[in-house]
Amino acid sequence: AMLTSTKGDKDKTAIYLAECRAMDIEVRVPDVNESESDFTVVENYIRFGMSAVRNVGEGVSELIINTREEGGKFVDFYDFCERVDIGALNKRTIESLAKAGGFDSLGHTRKGLLMTYEMIVDNVVSRRREREAGIMSLFGDVSSEEGNDSSSRITISDSEFEKTLKLTYEKEMLGLYISDHPLAGLEKALNAISEKTVMQAKESVEGNMITVGGVITALNRRYTKKGELMATFVLEDLTMGIEVMVFPKTMAVYSDRIAEDSIVLVQARVDARDDAVKLIAMDITKPELQIEGSGPPLRLKISSHSLTKERADELHTILSRYPGDSPVFLHISDKLKETIVRFGANFAVDAPSSSLRAELISVLGDGCVF
Repeated sequence: AMLTSTKGDKDKTAIYLAECRAMDIEVRVPDVNESESDFTVVENYIRFGMSAVRNVGEGVSELIINTREEGGKFVDFYDFCERVDIGALNKRTIESLAKAGGFDSLGHTRKGLLMTYEMIVDNVVSRRREREAGIMSLFGDVSSEEGNDSSSRITISDSEFEKTLKLTYEKEMLGLYISDHPLAGLEKALNAISEKTVMQAKESVEGNMITVGGVITALNRRYTKKGELMATFVLEDLTMGIEVMVFPKTMAVYSDRIAEDSIVLVQARVDARDDAVKLIAMDITKPELQIEGSGPPLRLKISSHSLTKERADELHTILSRYPGDSPVFLHISDKLKETIVRFGANFAVDAPSSSLRAELISVLGDGCVF
């Protein structure tokens, strides 16, 4: 409900998406087989609404949803094209849904569909219009079976885009990174060297010098009237994005570090004179960040009746004293089952530390730390 209420404001939606990530609530890309017009809860995750996809909107969303409700889920892309109202087979709409991941559940890659969707749509729409016009073939009216004849189908490649390009297209269509994020796994390392998050930067006082980390998106290079190169881009972290201006003198020094999808650390002056707060870049560096959770995992075992608040607080205190890059998993067992919980990125530890293991064993007992 909160995500739906802010679907027209990408900055606010980004705040709630960041909160979902922090709470381990999964938000998935739109899907023609599951999405409604707005954000929807499906089982134990949230599904992005189709109407929020660029070039789709509520009208097309309703056509797809109505077809799905009448005849069941779509089997593959051909089934989708054969059944959905022709009004939903606009090529810009199909391209946008493919880039956003809307057909992922049909077993096709995004790159594969984008390479072939135009030919497939042209063929299917042509056949459907012929059927509607009552055109007969030389062998009788066999058009109705042709859509299900696999021999007549154009092969959809199973090749896929690299992660960076896949996410770029996804963000282009949704305004946000959903299935993944260029900074995923790097939050802790980036926060350690940044003074503020982008959200905090937007609340900073005019003229303050701050350091903010994030990924460069919406990069726009241009020349001034004097013929000097400058740039603007959006610096985005897991909370939201903020506009950054790079004037010619700064651009001359740091132009090689400014590229789409690059992760950078920007030292900047806050410009809050207009309605929208932006940053004036003074220094730009490309930090070397280590992905969180890249170390060997640390697993702890405890019975459900032993997991009291006091013991949980004690574990929290111990883990916080040994920061590192190893993810922590807690195996909670009872008579019927075992539940495995992964601790948040803030609890990544130095797993090889003998001192850490000794403290944990003193609380949980020998054999419960592995």
